[in-house]
Amino acid sequence: MVDDDEAMVLVLNRLRRAQGQLSGVISMIEQGRDCKDVVTQLAAVSRALDRAGFKIVATGMRQCLTGEAPEGTEPLTEAELEKLFLALA
Repeated sequence: MVDDDEAMVLVLNRLRRAQGQLSGVISMIEQGRDCKDVVTQLAAVSRALDRAGFKIVATGMRQCLTGEAPEGTEPLTEAELEKLFLALA
């Protein structure tokens, strides 16, 4: 996962934002809000999750390039990074 403290903070902030937005989407649906508003908020949740995922992949790429893998782990291979990236694309 992400070992860089600054990257971890950014990822967690994005995930918390997505969690709040998702709660908002659920409430909107329960209230019978307009479809357009619900989909707009759902898209925001999706973007927040994508950004968190891409930050994790970017940190993994940096760790591979610099050889700074977390203690006790091997750096990800190029194939592993590509698979993670494509999972988000």
